[in-house]
Amino acid sequence: MSALVQYEAFVDTTTSKFLDQTEALYSSKHATCDFARWLQWYAFDVIGQITYSKRHGFIDRAEDVDGMVSYLGRLFDYVAPIGQIPALDLILLKNPILRFLDKFQMNPFTFAVARFAQARVSERVVEVNAAKAHGKGLNADSAVARGDLLSMFLKAKEERPDFFHDGRVLVMAVSMAFAGSETTAISLAAVFYYLVKNPVCYRKLLAEIDNAVSTGIIENRPNGLVSWTESQQLPYFDACVKEAFRLHPAVGLPLERIVPPRGADICGKHIAGGTIVGCNAWVIHRRPEVYGQDVDAFRPERWLEAEKEKRKEMEATMFHFGMGARTCIGKNISLLEVYKLVPSFLRRFEVSLAQPNQEWTPHNAWFVRQLDFNTTFKLRTNKAAP
Repeated sequence: MSALVQYEAFVDTTTSKFLDQTEALYSSKHATCDFARWLQWYAFDVIGQITYSKRHGFIDRAEDVDGMVSYLGRLFDYVAPIGQIPALDLILLKNPILRFLDKFQMNPFTFAVARFAQARVSERVVEVNAAKAHGKGLNADSAVARGDLLSMFLKAKEERPDFFHDGRVLVMAVSMAFAGSETTAISLAAVFYYLVKNPVCYRKLLAEIDNAVSTGIIENRPNGLVSWTESQQLPYFDACVKEAFRLHPAVGLPLERIVPPRGADICGKHIAGGTIVGCNAWVIHRRPEVYGQDVDAFRPERWLEAEKEKRKEMEATMFHFGMGARTCIGKNISLLEVYKLVPSFLRRFEVSLAQPNQEWTPHNAWFVRQLDFNTTFKLRTNKAAP
């Protein structure tokens, strides 16, 4: 995680813009916000900033740029069932006609994020080649080596061109958009939703944040942003995040693995080689023997009350980002965004449900995104300024 903190400045740039746009578009106009969608636009723009030093433009333009988010929603509506019947994919999206059109960039189903990524990669390659023509390497010219992920990918290509070819650079860039936006947006929405639905917890967290500002744990910056390091000194906030992750993990279907040819013993049963097995985080996170009998309740205190060994077991059972070698590649970026945005946002705004008694609607399309999460925002009058 410490290596990823180098990208904190990229997150800050977009977060500051997000807070300003929230005030301009919603709180100042007393307008209702589709908060889950607004957070997804934020997550997409952050990953654009981290990957290419350029936002996609969602929060700047306050719209679904090129229909990227809508397309992604439709794609996952397709992926969820087809992933269980993969043979159909060969007839539908992977049929020979569409593959042929791909060669000429004529595929009508090409993902807009891929087009955006291709444009950014092409722009950067032109810059790199121009720098080389003037005798400057990728690391020598600050206009080229910007410290973003694309610079890292291109450096890897330069060092290992046989492995990290142009196609792999593009795949990595597009993969970051998938891994760094969907899980982050869902996780952020979960934290905010469970807080506004549990006002006692919400007030307790605000008190912790305000106290941290007044005691100097959090620097009282003009833009109200909270750093990663500061966020790690807020134990109740950490418990709220973990509890939201527990109750609403981003992935709603089992994370599948194939048993090796020799077979494997799982939970006291021998499973034959080649068998597909999997775990579902929504089930694992509600194990009463791990988390207590009140597993369906949002109770952050369970993370603070647990003894050291019990808490270690609870954390080891969390499966929201997967586990092991196949852990979500966007995990650390997601955590960086969550732990920075939530306290920064709560310092500036009071968040309320547009209809206090309305429940959101979880929609499971592999990722369990949230619908009907409509909120209003009000500027806070007391931000615990010293």
